[in-house]
Amino acid sequence: MTYAAFWKRLLAFIIDTVVVNICSYILGFCVGLVIGIAGAMGGITQDTLLRIAQAAGFAAGACVFLFYYSLFESSAKQATLGKMALGVKVIDVYGNRLTFGKAFLRTICKFISLLPLGLGCLIALFTQKKQALHDLLVKTLVVNS
Repeated sequence: MTYAAFWKRLLAFIIDTVVVNICSYILGFCVGLVIGIAGAMGGITQDTLLRIAQAAGFAAGACVFLFYYSLFESSAKQATLGKMALGVKVIDVYGNRLTFGKAFLRTICKFISLLPLGLGCLIALFTQKKQALHDLLVKTLVVNS
């Protein structure tokens, strides 16, 4: 088993970010459209409607991020589209496929890794098994498939 290089992981993340953003924009547009129509029919002010639509769009984007990573990384492929493209997958430290719950927890921990300017992800450059902070917290590895 060989651990995925940091640069492979970074490129996979960039690919996944593009996919997640496209899906988030589409979902956000649909949610905003529904809210706009419902708000116009209900007599809600435009300012209030805009705030509701923004909050709903943010929530929709966060859900896409959470479920995209969780569903793909707990699937039979054990990888997101970006990871599949680069030939890497996510496993637990025992070599097993992640359960949906563990993949979901890993995705939540990924927010922690990304928050302080992505420093939690940069840790992968310095750990023996090339683990980022979210991998260390949830006991997962990213390996070449």
